[in-house]
Amino acid sequence: MTRTEIALIRGINVGRAKRVAMADLKKLVEKLGYGDVRTLLNSGNVVFTVPGSARGSPAARIEEALASKLGVSARVTGITAGELAAAVAGNPIRAMERDPSRALVAFLRKPEDRKLLQPLAKERWVPEELAIGKRVAYLWCPGGILESRLLEAVSDALGDGVTTRNWATVKKLLGIAGGG
Repeated sequence: MTRTEIALIRGINVGRAKRVAMADLKKLVEKLGYGDVRTLLNSGNVVFTVPGSARGSPAARIEEALASKLGVSARVTGITAGELAAAVAGNPIRAMERDPSRALVAFLRKPEDRKLLQPLAKERWVPEELAIGKRVAYLWCPGGILESRLLEAVSDALGDGVTTRNWATVKKLLGIAGGG
């Protein structure tokens, strides 16, 4: 029995030091024994199947292989297709549908890190908005993500324990993963 997973790689293809061709990333994931490998965009989004016999965390294995085989140090957050579907279904911020480029989903490497966001949830972010899910946070940044105080605060709170994707990318990943 196989399961579908998604690797969200933080920070590759940003600047000169962390450039990875998606074809090379696809080959790397395939060589680790994962199947039906598909990438989305040029920013480290990989959807793949994991055989039932696989051992270890796919995210940890991909992170290690990036460093050892490609010389790229990058954090990898792994989620299942079910977790991704739950994140999409659980989005309480309806404004995100109107302008997906100003909406982010922050995927936590460790679900228990959501407690680090609790103090931010008590603050007033208007016109921005924050909602916290089981393993994600939803950020609505109507003024744009480059100017977002909220995104900066979430990044400061979680450091390299989070990676973000805009709402349009999240929905495309769900479609590739077979859930949308």
